[in-house]
Amino acid sequence: MIRPLTPRHVLLTALALAIPLATPIATLAAPVAKQQTQVPGFYRTAVGDLEITALYDGYVDLGTSLLKGASAEDIQSLLARMFVESSKGVQTAVNAYLVNTGSHLVLVDTGAAKCFGPTLGGILGNLKAAGYQPEQIDSVLLTHLHPDHACGLLDAEGEAAFANATVFVSRDEANYWLNPEVAAKASEDGKKFFAMAQAAVAPYKAASRLKVYAPGDSLVEGLVAAPSPGHTPGHTGYLFSSKGQSLLVWGDVVHSHATQFANPDIAIEFDVDNAKAIASRKQVFDNAAKDKLWVAGAHLPFPGLGHVRRENSGYAWVPAEYGPIRNDR
Repeated sequence: MIRPLTPRHVLLTALALAIPLATPIATLAAPVAKQQTQVPGFYRTAVGDLEITALYDGYVDLGTSLLKGASAEDIQSLLARMFVESSKGVQTAVNAYLVNTGSHLVLVDTGAAKCFGPTLGGILGNLKAAGYQPEQIDSVLLTHLHPDHACGLLDAEGEAAFANATVFVSRDEANYWLNPEVAAKASEDGKKFFAMAQAAVAPYKAASRLKVYAPGDSLVEGLVAAPSPGHTPGHTGYLFSSKGQSLLVWGDVVHSHATQFANPDIAIEFDVDNAKAIASRKQVFDNAAKDKLWVAGAHLPFPGLGHVRRENSGYAWVPAEYGPIRNDR
């Protein structure tokens, strides 16, 4: 006898027929293309009433052989402790910092532009992505005149990238890098660095918008220069303050966060004076930890904003947490 089909039988039969049909359709789906572009390289935070925008210029791979003052084994141990893979060189960020004080728009350092290859040169693009235009900047403060900090003064045509800005550089820094007699005594490779520094500031000097300042000179309201010589003769950080909070933009106090916080005696080949650079680093670390300063580093992992904490015989880097801009603390 043939029994009539119940609704349950109909449902089970339909499912049994559908499953074999669905399986080959799923396997025939085209793979989803990977998206190879990163987000724009800017990040904002507030320090008092100051708006701080970190700008990513790009990166450069630095060989660990450039680090001095500790054994290769100790350096590799410190890198491994921070999960930094170093077989092809340590990826090192290049950052600049835009500070909107409400009355001034100040850029600290400018990136490498075309001076150091295709992995760098992103400052102008990221500045625009962050909602600002180069012509709005009224002051550019240079921590020093190395190409990865000063070459971004020029645009793609070699003209002044910041048409309305005055460029500030310390007297000791200018007396070294902009002095033809000093440049003439440099090695052949060293002469290239002098030439790039001189070319970077040339349009501003011609327009009387290069200001070489001495210790104690007034710069921009709300900030003071904080000399930290050694990496270069006039290397200088800039301390911004607002409503009881302070941010030190410290330039090249650190090149390798994985090693130099734990062991501040580790120097780098690029230091003009290793001993002075080490002494300056220790003093800056001590002040930053004691005063609980916000700090911003040109070669710290982007956005390079955070604090310094004492730890054992050295220090530790405490990066800022991602979050909204808050003015209530």
